[in-house]
Amino acid sequence: MNDLQTHMKNYLEHCTSQKRLDEKTIKAYQIDLRQFSEHISDTEIARITADLIESYIARLHSLYKPKTAKRKIASVKAFFHYLEYKDLIERNPFNKIQIRFREPVILPKTIPLQTVETFLSIIYMQRKSAKTDYQRRNALRDAAVAELLFATGMRISELCSLQSSSVNLCDGTILIYGKGDKERRIQICNSSVIQILKEYQNEFSLEMKNCRHFFANQAGKAMSDQAVRRMINKYTTLAAIELHITPHMFRHTFATCLLEADVDIRYIQEMLGHSSIHITEIYTHVTVAKQRDILASKHPRKHFLI
Repeated sequence: MNDLQTHMKNYLEHCTSQKRLDEKTIKAYQIDLRQFSEHISDTEIARITADLIESYIARLHSLYKPKTAKRKIASVKAFFHYLEYKDLIERNPFNKIQIRFREPVILPKTIPLQTVETFLSIIYMQRKSAKTDYQRRNALRDAAVAELLFATGMRISELCSLQSSSVNLCDGTILIYGKGDKERRIQICNSSVIQILKEYQNEFSLEMKNCRHFFANQAGKAMSDQAVRRMINKYTTLAAIELHITPHMFRHTFATCLLEADVDIRYIQEMLGHSSIHITEIYTHVTVAKQRDILASKHPRKHFLI
């Protein structure tokens, strides 16, 4: 193992044991650092200059979208901060580099509410018309998954990692562990959603006990994010919905609907588990229809007699 690889290995161990980063973040760091090491021919960290890093940054910009390139650069930058902190390098080459990004504002894709209703309806229809117990139980679980995604705006990773002990249907609270193991509680206030979750909980109690996750398949294993995506595609096709729906679009729809209903953006930030209000502010760009209604009905120009 060469000099650079050794320090990268030690850094990843530091991220796991000291920084307590989650498995997915560690894996992303590992991929980003491996790509960087493959680009750098000189494996002595003391010989890695600002020019070498700038050439790598230029390569990233030619291969990836701005958001992905920004993340990969941040991974390498964090690694060099670690080297500097550990006195493994005399000078951090990133101190001589100015990195600026012009990321395009990508508006979150939402699902029209009528489409959400159609999507949920087809799941309940499948449950009602199921010819086998296996099909009926699957439809019950799928309804619970879809209802919880829309009711809470939780991420798919949060849904799949949701522990059975984190769900209290007596008072309708869900304890969610988000990015960086940050905790937040969210309330479910819709009686129909509570009811379908209770039915699912009673039906799948054995499977949940086996895997300790709230959402499980009939083999008693935790439901994967791929399984959730396949489920959504299945019912989208059955309902003849032309829109390509992803799990994250339920989250976007949840946030946009609350914002359009005049809910304070800081409450939405808390419910989504965003670390910064700036992340939540992306949803202010998609409330054009609400803005149009307000200006059309409230602006004083409409009363002018000219």
